[in-house]
Amino acid sequence: MPWRPPGSTPPTPNNGRFPVAGGDRPTSGPPRGSASVPVSPAPPGPTSGGPSRGSASVPVSPAPPGAWPGPTATPGGAPPLGPPISALPSPAGAAPAPAPVAPARRRRLPVVLAVVLLLVLAGVGVVVVRPGPVAGWLGNDAGSAPNAVGATPEPDPADVLSGPDPNAPVPTPDGVRAALDPLVGVAALGDRVNVSVADVSSGQTLFDKGADDGTVPASVTKLATAVTALAARGPGYRIPTRAVAGTKAGEVVIIGGGDPTLAIDKKGYYPGAARLDELAAQVRTALGGTTPTSVTVDGSVYSGPVYGPGWDDDIPTGGSGGAVTALMTDGARRDPSVPHGAAARFAEPDLAAGKAFARLLGVSGDAVKRGTAPAPAAGGGTPAPGTELGAVQSPPMIRLVDIMISESDNLVAEALARQVAMARNQPASFDGGAAAMDAEVAELGLPADEITLSDGSGLSRNNRISPSLLTDLIRLAASPDHPELAGVFGGLPVGGWSGTLDERYRTAAGTAAGAGSVRAKTGTLTAVHSIAGLVTTADGRLLTFAVLTDRVPGGKETAQPALDRITAALAGCGCR
Repeated sequence: MPWRPPGSTPPTPNNGRFPVAGGDRPTSGPPRGSASVPVSPAPPGPTSGGPSRGSASVPVSPAPPGAWPGPTATPGGAPPLGPPISALPSPAGAAPAPAPVAPARRRRLPVVLAVVLLLVLAGVGVVVVRPGPVAGWLGNDAGSAPNAVGATPEPDPADVLSGPDPNAPVPTPDGVRAALDPLVGVAALGDRVNVSVADVSSGQTLFDKGADDGTVPASVTKLATAVTALAARGPGYRIPTRAVAGTKAGEVVIIGGGDPTLAIDKKGYYPGAARLDELAAQVRTALGGTTPTSVTVDGSVYSGPVYGPGWDDDIPTGGSGGAVTALMTDGARRDPSVPHGAAARFAEPDLAAGKAFARLLGVSGDAVKRGTAPAPAAGGGTPAPGTELGAVQSPPMIRLVDIMISESDNLVAEALARQVAMARNQPASFDGGAAAMDAEVAELGLPADEITLSDGSGLSRNNRISPSLLTDLIRLAASPDHPELAGVFGGLPVGGWSGTLDERYRTAAGTAAGAGSVRAKTGTLTAVHSIAGLVTTADGRLLTFAVLTDRVPGGKETAQPALDRITAALAGCGCR
């Protein structure tokens, strides 16, 4: 690939533990992508926005103030990627973030000075460096990184994507239209192709074709899920899993808080995940001489159906989705060692997790049942009912967002939608999550009448999002007024390099210019194909785009290259 620096290596597999390719609903053929992500934000510093809005239904301990967990250098001795957006100084004389306003049909975002935007984008990783193992970025045990004493450190990583040029000329609407008009009307994309292209720095609309029309977004929905979760919870929020004493002697109640990445032990699917074996050790210590006799699973923080409205009939058993419960391990996977793509899921993830916890406590699986935790009470046994026996916590929200986007993980997405609901005191259900996300979009000043959701993953065919809302949302996440939203960029796949874009922009005619220049979230359902993200033009100008199609007559073999030619055209021209 000509855009990869000499001597660079392709993404390093992480023993199949954290694949990035499969999150969009799989179609026929082998899973796409490689086993690592191109870039992840450096361990974030303290956020600047204060506590998140709303109160959670489940208590949680914040990350240690002033510090974030994770390595201080990338694996192999390479230096860290630099400060996250939240650690960057505010522009001199910058005004405070505007107060939320009621959504308007097409209220464009304020103009952001180019120099400020470049500072922001440098912080969120638009300059991408040579990838390394994902486990190190996401905070696996420090000892797991191959950094033996006396080993020669690797040289500083070389740039893969160059930064935007602050003096680059802005494409003209006429120039962009001349480049895109022949591409958006091709038969492979069907008769409903809605597109929005805007300049990130100025907010100027450069191309508008059905840009305000609600369209089925598929997994591009996860961009909205990411932004609303970061806004509602904050980048440092962690999801707890707790254990308390039950009403009977030896009864242990495990309370699911909605952490989909929870692992049974160190062999879990998600690096840096909280672990049931550690929780079990805490419980045994807290119980002292009392022997555990039964396990009760409390997943009552979630409510409503476990499968989403508008999901295709084969999704619950197809391996890309599954039952959404407040307690699960490894994203409900039966086998966390399956490297990528569709995976068999437990039909009842909460009970499966409860039985795994029971085994760790030496309790028979027959003594596991669903129930609710008792309220803390004095007396009645030692320890008293409701007494906390232990707690473990998920990786921070910014890492969960990175996982969700880079792997297009549907069950993580549904968990994050419910976190938005809980933060806004709404029911943690499909309906509650959708309503809370819609309210969060409005509170961010975006046109909430251009988004209608039924889930957080994009598996639902009932979802509608306009392309222009997506380009506005991406610009908002890059704004220095909202540093808490910058985590949305870290997991975006890079064209021809990683994730769901790993195999794209390589061989299809007319797409080569997009390799290394396009960072985007993709979406795929039968007859639905979408892509939204960022692209750097040949002149160095940074644009945001969204292309949504929901009446595609053929399959991905023809639709995806047609989409890629649109974004590659933006990458390959000055469009002036």
